[in-house]
Amino acid sequence: MKRFALKVAYIGSEFYGFQRQPNFKTIEGEIIDTLTDLKLIDNVHDSKFSIAGRTDKGVHSLGNVISFNSEKEPIINQINDFLSEDIRIIAKTSVHFGFKPRYSSNKHYRYFLKNFHDLDLDIDSIRKLAKLFEGVHDFTNFTKRNQRVPIRKIDKIEVNKVDGDDRGYQIYVDVFGESFLWNMIRKMMAVFRDVGRGKLDLDEVVNYFNPSFKANIRASSPKNLILVDVHYKNIKFQYDDYAMERFQRVLKRKMLEYEKSYSSTRNILFSVPEVDKD
Repeated sequence: MKRFALKVAYIGSEFYGFQRQPNFKTIEGEIIDTLTDLKLIDNVHDSKFSIAGRTDKGVHSLGNVISFNSEKEPIINQINDFLSEDIRIIAKTSVHFGFKPRYSSNKHYRYFLKNFHDLDLDIDSIRKLAKLFEGVHDFTNFTKRNQRVPIRKIDKIEVNKVDGDDRGYQIYVDVFGESFLWNMIRKMMAVFRDVGRGKLDLDEVVNYFNPSFKANIRASSPKNLILVDVHYKNIKFQYDDYAMERFQRVLKRKMLEYEKSYSSTRNILFSVPEVDKD
């Protein structure tokens, strides 16, 4: 018997979140069913199956981590052959029996703030805001208010502009920290967008770290959020080149399908005749 850790990449658009739920298509549910069918585990309890993070519906990942005990050596591409193409095991390693994926040394999330030409975001203001969020804060206003331990430390936030197309450009916000609360990143990004639009001042945001101040923050869209990676001290994963290549092919194909759909819809829009209002 050994304990293994696997890194999982997935496109979350077609799943009802990561965590398994009865009667819903989830990433964890598909993985557990596949591991069971391949006789790598008998059941979740006996294999001590555990995960690094329960991403929400629509959130994507390039490095979530699962771990389980097994008598058999998991073969990455054998597992991938039985999974949906939107889920890929991309790396593995052996770990000690006490290993629990959720106790990582660092998690890296990336959020894409879309910048349209008719609604320009001030990247300098967003970068100043990023510095404000770094360090230890009370994030009561950025999660459910009954959270038992709302104190979290953000190690670093990087803000970068990436040129896009005729629709505008994107701002990448990379957030690094040991642990995050439910909806924390998405609510942070809602505030980042409002500051970038000039709807919020930095002085106002300072109040959001005061748990006595009740801020009504609506979480931003999950589709722009990626769990990029999860890191552990003294644990090195072995990536599988073929699995990575297969996942990249799926991403490129989906991107091409999206661009074709966007282009055809755009052409229809510009072909609609103007209505004479007289």
